[in-house]
Amino acid sequence: MEKEIKRNIPRDLFLHLLAIVTLYWSAVSFVTLLWQHVNYYFPDVLNGYYGYASALTGPIRFAVSSLIIVFPVFILVSWYLNKIYAREAQVRESKIRKWLIYLTLFIASLVIIGDLISVINMLLGGEITTRFILKALSILLVAGFVFGYYLDDVRRETPTKSAKYFAWATGTLVLVAIISSFFIVGSPASARLMQFDQQKVNDLQNIQYQVVNYWQSKEKLPVALGDLDNKISGFVVPFDPQTNSPYEYIVKDATSLSFELCATFNKTSQGNAITQPYYPTPSGIDQNWSHATGKVCFERTIDKQFYPPFSKTK
Repeated sequence: MEKEIKRNIPRDLFLHLLAIVTLYWSAVSFVTLLWQHVNYYFPDVLNGYYGYASALTGPIRFAVSSLIIVFPVFILVSWYLNKIYAREAQVRESKIRKWLIYLTLFIASLVIIGDLISVINMLLGGEITTRFILKALSILLVAGFVFGYYLDDVRRETPTKSAKYFAWATGTLVLVAIISSFFIVGSPASARLMQFDQQKVNDLQNIQYQVVNYWQSKEKLPVALGDLDNKISGFVVPFDPQTNSPYEYIVKDATSLSFELCATFNKTSQGNAITQPYYPTPSGIDQNWSHATGKVCFERTIDKQFYPPFSKTK
């Protein structure tokens, strides 16, 4: 009883909880990373919809961010707990630790079961067999690795000598996964350039919408972009966010309502990732915003049947 009183129970509870939570977080982030790698290197043609690129890079960035912060915390806390175990053997045998480890085993079992059900469901729903196999293997390997290690550890009276090898092996795998992810999402500088490009497309879409609205209101194309400024609606023609220079607007044929909108882009767009209109417009104008690197002009022609003047719609 006296030994139990001398134990630092709040410390033990906090450290064990922190170790378990960071373990869960790291495992989920690592599996997410593996799944997105599978999605990227084994693409499904049925997923070539708007936002598919961002649907991949978004989870990858969050998973990488989590692993960079959370996984080292898990390793550090585990290392510190092992030092405490060496000094205070009763901490290793505490009910707090055993309850949390068995909870980990329970959750790992549920994860294996649930995720296998998920991937089988995706297979039955038409998932590519290769993607199905790789995703199933990633779950089995990660959850099985965690399950096997802690099942062995909880049975031992002294810390396993394989703890260091476990740390080095998992650390190497996580590092490789993080580094390989940068080949998909690019560097932070590259990501910022892509954000600039996306904003430019959004601006051009907005300008196009305003040009169409101008034609419907006044039955002519604006001579210059400055004609679109409207103090009542509050619209002000946006500038290129990267250079703070105006976008280029060219009237090709005022009679046929043909015009061009131009901008300079940093990178070639990925597939049709940013071809969907950001601003709502009817279907009378081609909405393809795919672009190469450098200056790109998008030629548009207003269809009078789709966009009749407001005076004729009353």
